[in-house]
Amino acid sequence: MAEIHGSFDDRFAAVADALSASIDAGADVGASVAVVHEGRLIVDVWGGWTDEARTLPWQRDTITNVWSTTKTMMFLVALMLADRGDLDLDAPVARYWPEFAANGKDGVLVRHLLGHTSGLSGWEQPLQATDLEDWDRCTALLAGQAPWWEPGTSSGYHAITQGYLIGEVVRRITGQSFGTFLAKEVAGPLGADFHVGLDPTHFERVANVIPPPPLEFPDVDPTSVMVRTLGNPFMQAEMSWTPGWRRAEVPAANGHGNARSVATIQSVVSHGGEVNGTRLVSEMTLARIFEVQALGTDQVLGVPMRIGMGYGLNGPETPMSPSARACFWGGWGGSIVMNDLDRRVTIAYMMNKMGLGTVGDERAGALIAATYAGLAG
Repeated sequence: MAEIHGSFDDRFAAVADALSASIDAGADVGASVAVVHEGRLIVDVWGGWTDEARTLPWQRDTITNVWSTTKTMMFLVALMLADRGDLDLDAPVARYWPEFAANGKDGVLVRHLLGHTSGLSGWEQPLQATDLEDWDRCTALLAGQAPWWEPGTSSGYHAITQGYLIGEVVRRITGQSFGTFLAKEVAGPLGADFHVGLDPTHFERVANVIPPPPLEFPDVDPTSVMVRTLGNPFMQAEMSWTPGWRRAEVPAANGHGNARSVATIQSVVSHGGEVNGTRLVSEMTLARIFEVQALGTDQVLGVPMRIGMGYGLNGPETPMSPSARACFWGGWGGSIVMNDLDRRVTIAYMMNKMGLGTVGDERAGALIAATYAGLAG
C-alpha cells in the first residue's frame, strides 16, 4: 500500500487507508486530507508525489492550486464583514461599488453574488486566460455589463467571475485586496498556510496540478449560458503552473494551500465562528449560510443545486452529510471542503491529479464516508 504520512486518531485509520488505496489505484498521485473535530486536528495525512512522474514525494508543507475550493474563503470573508456591520448581504452591490449599477444592475444584491444568481456568470467581452491577471480590467468589464438573466431568479455557476465580484466588494469596503485581507484577518491569525496571491518564495513548495481530459461541450448550444461562462476565457489547467497565475489574485480559483490549511480556516464555520480562541464571526451570522439563494438545475453546471449564502448546501440534490446543517464547496478536478455544523467537524481533501468533476468527485466521497464512520465509532 502507498505510504501515508502524518497523524490521525486511531478510529480514523480508514481515512488514511482510503487515501492510500486511491494512490495505489492511480486515482490520486499526491494528496492531503485533514479533519478538524471539536477543535482538534484529528486527521492530518498526506501521501504520494508532487509530480506526474512520481519522483518527488508530497511533503507536509506541499501546497497546490485548489481551484474553486478557494471560494469558501470568499464566503467566510463576506460573512465576517457582514458580522462586523460593514457589509449588508441584502443591500445592492452598488452601495459599495457605485459603477456596478450600470446597465440595469442597480437591483443586484450582494447575496445574488454569493448565490450565483446575479446573471454575471461570465464576461460578454472575449478574454484570454492571461487577462484574469488584470484585476482592474476584469472588474470594470463586469461593472459595465448587463446581466444574462433576471438576477435572483436562478443560479448559473459564477466559476471565475464570482471572485472578482465579491473581491471587489471586499476591496471597496476594506481598502485592501482580497488576498491581503485574507492573509491579515484570516490565514495569519489562524496560522494557516493558505494564499490568494502567492509570494514567489513559496513557489518551490507547489505541486503543479495534473490536468484532466479537455473540457468538452457536446451537443450544447454555443450561445448557452454554460458555454459562454466556461468557454470565455478558455482555461487550461496548465495555466496554473505559471508565475503570473500564482502571483495574481483570482479569489474564485487560484488559492494555494493544502488540506490542513483549508480545514483549519473552514473549521471556523463548523465550530460556531471560533477556532483556538480566535473568533472571526458569530454563530448568528453563520446561520445565514443556510438561507437558500437558489434551488434547481444550475444553468452552467447543468445539475440540480441547493445554494445557500455562498456555500452549497447538503440536501437531496447533493447529499454530502447525514447532518442537516452541512455546507460545502469544491474545486475543478476534485478538491473539496465540507463543514458539518451539527457534528462540529470539517473535512478537507486537496490533491494534484485532477479528475473530471467541476466541484468535487468520488475520491472525496470515500474520504468523507470514512470520516463519518470514524465519528460513529
